[in-house]
Amino acid sequence: MILKSLKALCLAGLFVMGTCQAAALRSEHVIVISDDTGDVLMSKSPDVVVPIASLTKLMTAMVVLDSKPNMEEKISIQEADVDMLKHSKSHVPVGTTWTRKEIFELALMSSDNRAAAALARTYPGGNAAFLRAVQAKIKALGLTNTTIKEPTGLSPENTSTASDLAKMAQAAGKYPLITNITSDKSNTIRMANGRPFTVHNTNHLVGASGWDVLLSKTGFTNEAGHCLIMRIEQAGKHATLVLLNAKANSTRVFDALQIRQFLSRQKTLVAMSRQTVVR
Repeated sequence: MILKSLKALCLAGLFVMGTCQAAALRSEHVIVISDDTGDVLMSKSPDVVVPIASLTKLMTAMVVLDSKPNMEEKISIQEADVDMLKHSKSHVPVGTTWTRKEIFELALMSSDNRAAAALARTYPGGNAAFLRAVQAKIKALGLTNTTIKEPTGLSPENTSTASDLAKMAQAAGKYPLITNITSDKSNTIRMANGRPFTVHNTNHLVGASGWDVLLSKTGFTNEAGHCLIMRIEQAGKHATLVLLNAKANSTRVFDALQIRQFLSRQKTLVAMSRQTVVR
């Protein structure tokens, strides 16, 4: 009886710790899900619909790969790919030609908006067919609170919830090319003239000491705030985390660190609960 009470106390401690930790996080909307059990470990207003900025690009990437395109086909950045909504900067001049795989890497790793727009434009059937495929993918994944109207995330009409985005991240994790690119700290692409062009991951936790990032995507617009999706391995556990509408990049990094520490402490409590049974 005492042993069962101790185990129950440890498990209750996990719930209370997750609830208290979530309340202390500074992002407006949070969810952390165990990829090992499917349990929600932590949440904070996870079902509120909000703009998602460049987290959109994970959906863009999945839809492009679902079409089974030739990833070695050459694609040129065109004027049509230039952001006329927010006039965001790009390191990729109009006229730049790379393979679809390299453009894909730019869209995911450095979150380049022209690259994402080019992927949608060159989708079989063009932008209209791409958006139809996006709607079909949203339905197939059961993302009932998600709306995506363009491929970059620049539009505030691209909206979702932390809960839906966790599902999207878990689906994206089944695409090796997406996980390989988004978990890489940087890569070098060759320009047509042979000059190297280095692509850096917008998530600086990728490759940082103490982090084992399996999938990653950042996002930011004024409407969405600073956003982050990651799938990580910590203390032998696999988890998906979504942070939405943090007020600064430092805020979402702080929250991610708090979640990592929570996962480590959770392992200790689980071990204690098991020891009560063994004894």
